[in-house]
Amino acid sequence: MRKIPSNFSISRARYAQKIIAERVLENDLLPNRIERAVGVDLAYRNNYVVGSAVIVEYKSFKVIEKKYVIAKVKFPYIPTLLAFREVFPAWSALNKLNKRYDIVFVDGNGRLHPYKAGFACHLGIIIDKPTIGIAKKLLCGRVGEWMHNCAPIYYNDEIIGYALKTLKRAKPIYVSIGHKISIKTAIKLTLLFTRKGLKLPEPIRQAHILAKNIALMDMEL
Repeated sequence: MRKIPSNFSISRARYAQKIIAERVLENDLLPNRIERAVGVDLAYRNNYVVGSAVIVEYKSFKVIEKKYVIAKVKFPYIPTLLAFREVFPAWSALNKLNKRYDIVFVDGNGRLHPYKAGFACHLGIIIDKPTIGIAKKLLCGRVGEWMHNCAPIYYNDEIIGYALKTLKRAKPIYVSIGHKISIKTAIKLTLLFTRKGLKLPEPIRQAHILAKNIALMDMEL
């Protein structure tokens, strides 16, 4: 297992999460028209991480641009501190994009986090863009009563996200606020950017494909 860097303090990281949680905006600060969304994902191989970013056009689902970065893993996997491991390669991939995008889908949690400051919140604060967290597994909390295709997720008696069924016979995905968006709009945009018959929003699906394919290559640079 990779060691925690000597200059890293878990207590300071928790304090940083507290500050980030306080700065997250939960209201819609969006363009008048949403035309493009970017998906962000990461893949690992040995001591390397691939950060990918793929811009997808609304309605047509056409891929407009895709970029990736390869970096050495410098931080171990620590539950609830994933952002400190993944935010830099994710930001680096986004920073390579030349085309404009309106919102960001992150493969990871936002408010749906014990400290209400998941990976999507960290990234949203850094890039100052409307950001949505999409997770495939439930990190914390309990799922409440289902209403049609979604159900609230409670943690400490507070709704911090929603379980969302994009396919009737598949397990739900978990949607939460990253930054500059309401949960209602986050759910709506997740559905709008998901192809019929598929489970994940297309920007994340494409970012996952890109990161996985690059990770399968020889990354001993």
